[in-house]
Amino acid sequence: MTNQFDEIRRAVAKVCAEYPGEYWRAKDDKREYPSEFVEALTREGYLAALIPEEFGGAGLPLSGAAAILEEIQMQGCNGGACHAQMYIMGTLLRHGSDAQKAAYLPKIASGELRLQAFGVTEPTSGTDTLSLKTVAKRDGDNYIINGQKIWTSRAEHSDLMLLLARTTPREEAMKRTDGLSVFLVDMREAIGNGLTIRPIDTMMNHSSTEIFIEDLKVPAENLIGEEGKGFRYILSGMNAERLLIAAECVGDAKWFLKKATDYANDRSVFGNPIGKNQGIQFPLARAYADMRAAELMVHEGLRKYEAGEDVGAEANMAKMLAADASCAAGETCIQTHGGFGFAAEFDIERKYRETRLYQVAPISTNLILAYIAEHVLGLPKSY
Repeated sequence: MTNQFDEIRRAVAKVCAEYPGEYWRAKDDKREYPSEFVEALTREGYLAALIPEEFGGAGLPLSGAAAILEEIQMQGCNGGACHAQMYIMGTLLRHGSDAQKAAYLPKIASGELRLQAFGVTEPTSGTDTLSLKTVAKRDGDNYIINGQKIWTSRAEHSDLMLLLARTTPREEAMKRTDGLSVFLVDMREAIGNGLTIRPIDTMMNHSSTEIFIEDLKVPAENLIGEEGKGFRYILSGMNAERLLIAAECVGDAKWFLKKATDYANDRSVFGNPIGKNQGIQFPLARAYADMRAAELMVHEGLRKYEAGEDVGAEANMAKMLAADASCAAGETCIQTHGGFGFAAEFDIERKYRETRLYQVAPISTNLILAYIAEHVLGLPKSY
């Protein structure tokens, strides 16, 4: 996010230039996964940004990954097709065994394996992760898993999935946050052997799916960390996820603002460029100010994250402010373009649909406000 990543940004922009709006519109029309784009990013090493060099990655800090994803969005592409590989990585890096890291990280870094799927959310519990009902029971050298997941994006395009399941009944757990465990599931073996994937058609091309799990056998050696400690393991990953998605939203806002200001300078009505009118200028200026404020919060969150400080408040605020800023910039971009804002060939409506997701996922705006109220302001817990 700082000048130290300018060279990486330029290189990312060069890759993105090979995938213009026509490419994304074609994928959007057919609801296809952008495999060529993801493979190009993989070849150049960008999806291995956070993997240590000893395992074939770049060993960048989280701010490096944020710079890559922001640039992808700012160039008009969609990092949502592959961003999970960056924020899922933390759980394996921090809590995986030496054997797990040696077995999987080099192959993920090279692109031989994709780690894109994160099986957490369930139909009946939503954001209430501690109430999930997917159960994993130890059976000799294996765990037998049964349950259901929803909004598991990219499951059809991933070789590996991080899966959160309950290993201790909730009523038997010492603490509410105990009893959940994380498993690394090899989906190549699991599909058809207890795991079924059903695509969900949504307003944006995000490869969303629902997963059904019935007597899925997962080797005990695929348990990440200690049994029952899984919720703690994914929390830091969730903060990383929020910061990275916030960076993407900042990139989206910058794309919308450039698109709108260029058009406002070029488009003439009644003998003058429409950008001369304050009715056009003021919404764009406010959208820019909102974007910059969100960007600064992202920078602060990344700084604290990399310093090992508690970053819950900043990660949540950065994600909320950036999602608000990108949506506001998108609205302003549409309004500036008038009817052309709805024309597919301008890419604005596609980008708007894509960025609108982030006011809901990975956590909704209202839950972020509830977190701030309780954990920052000290108000009573509301849920």
